[in-house]
Amino acid sequence: MSVRAALPPRNAVRIARLHPMTFVVGATRELAALLAAGATGLVVGGLSTAFYFALAGLAVGLVVHVVTWATFTYALYEDRIELRRALVGRSVKTIPRDRIRGVDISATVPHRMLRLAIVHIDAGADGGEGELNAVSRQEAERLRDVLLGRAGPEPRRELARMPPRWFVYAPLSGAYLLTPFALAGSLLGTLYNLSDDLGLVTQERLAALGHDLVGLPTPVVIGLVVLALLAMPVMSTLAFAAFNWDFRLYARDGSVVAERGLITRRDVSLERRRVRGVELSDNPFERLAKVVRLGALVTGLGDAVQRGRLFPAAPRAIAMDVAGRVLGTVPGPLVPHPPAARGRRIVRAVAPPLGAGALALLAGQPLVLYGCLVAAVLAVPLGLDRYRQLGHATDGIRLSVRSGSLRRRQVVVDHAAVVGWRVRQTLFQRRLGLATLFVAVGAGEGGYPSVDMAEEDAVAFAAGITPAWVRPFLAGDAAPAVAPTPGDAAPTPGDAAPAPGN
Repeated sequence: MSVRAALPPRNAVRIARLHPMTFVVGATRELAALLAAGATGLVVGGLSTAFYFALAGLAVGLVVHVVTWATFTYALYEDRIELRRALVGRSVKTIPRDRIRGVDISATVPHRMLRLAIVHIDAGADGGEGELNAVSRQEAERLRDVLLGRAGPEPRRELARMPPRWFVYAPLSGAYLLTPFALAGSLLGTLYNLSDDLGLVTQERLAALGHDLVGLPTPVVIGLVVLALLAMPVMSTLAFAAFNWDFRLYARDGSVVAERGLITRRDVSLERRRVRGVELSDNPFERLAKVVRLGALVTGLGDAVQRGRLFPAAPRAIAMDVAGRVLGTVPGPLVPHPPAARGRRIVRAVAPPLGAGALALLAGQPLVLYGCLVAAVLAVPLGLDRYRQLGHATDGIRLSVRSGSLRRRQVVVDHAAVVGWRVRQTLFQRRLGLATLFVAVGAGEGGYPSVDMAEEDAVAFAAGITPAWVRPFLAGDAAPAVAPTPGDAAPTPGDAAPAPGN
């Protein structure tokens, strides 16, 4: 049963259920649990017990899915969608349509085989979220169009596509590079817990295993280390390909849509009217390869790190072109920060290892002290690079600020998205004539810093973008030189942005 193409009157809403084939999807999801139950029965009592374990698990899973399907319904109204559950008690979850920030469509392998999809409704912090676990693909797309207020499906225009050769960028990212260790740890943890539950783990067996590992020949140990090092880039590339297979970015019905995934295919829609800016981030390895990750800053978006992703890894020139298509021209070139900021960046880089070295000296640990001194020397290039990455710019329409080295971030924000400013000075910054300017934005993390600007530059930068907010603070009780506009009703400077460390 499906919802009508046009919304019915409020007093004639048609109640809809999930697709009946949700039983098949649920059965495949329970397959791993059934195999585990069968394996347990096989170890404990033989084939007959294993059969009964699996049969009992299948029966319980089938009952659960039948009850879920029978007790869950959803209904579309002109101003909301309601998700209803009724078993012993009744619960109704209402999501106002004007609170909906996005509607994502995803499909696992069983869903795709049955031409079904999962609809995830994100309404931000105020509206919550909801999920329809199995509806037809046609119904999923229709629900997305209705909930996002679209007139109907329109041809999509491709903005960018990730070719397979870009998968080699995966080892440059630390998250994907550690994939083999995460998989190995998860597998070993599962085997240990299962063996412990079955009584296969004893103190004597653990001691014998440790003795065998310590007693391995040196060539074998070296071979295992080399194998692990080789597995890291290979496994990271495979994991990257699985998550981002056939990554495509296209424009459709006033939205930017990102589609990706091999095992689970995911379709994420970002309404352009809610996109307030973009973020370009990279690390030193990615900078050497001229690769950058691109994300969108969207108002009220839940799970923004994943759902706001516009490109997981791409050559910088292409990422900048995509940013221009999604948001507009990126301001540049960036204005460098004053030389006084260089010394401050170096001091902040070398201070932690020097502090640790001082403690090691007091504790009488010369080896630790020498290690800290070496780390302090190596931190000097890091401080210099942090200074080189500082910069800010504006073109009268958008602003851009950049900072960081191990994780460099450049944020580009529409002027209209700025809701406030905060100028922060520590004691040392005041002595050097520096300040950190926080740009408060109603999207993303809420605020982004421009670190160690010249004090007069920080004030002039804010005044050039929102003069009516800043000039009264510069002129004391004098009237502002620019007449306030409706946008000037946002929070006053100093009240809007969080103050993370600089």
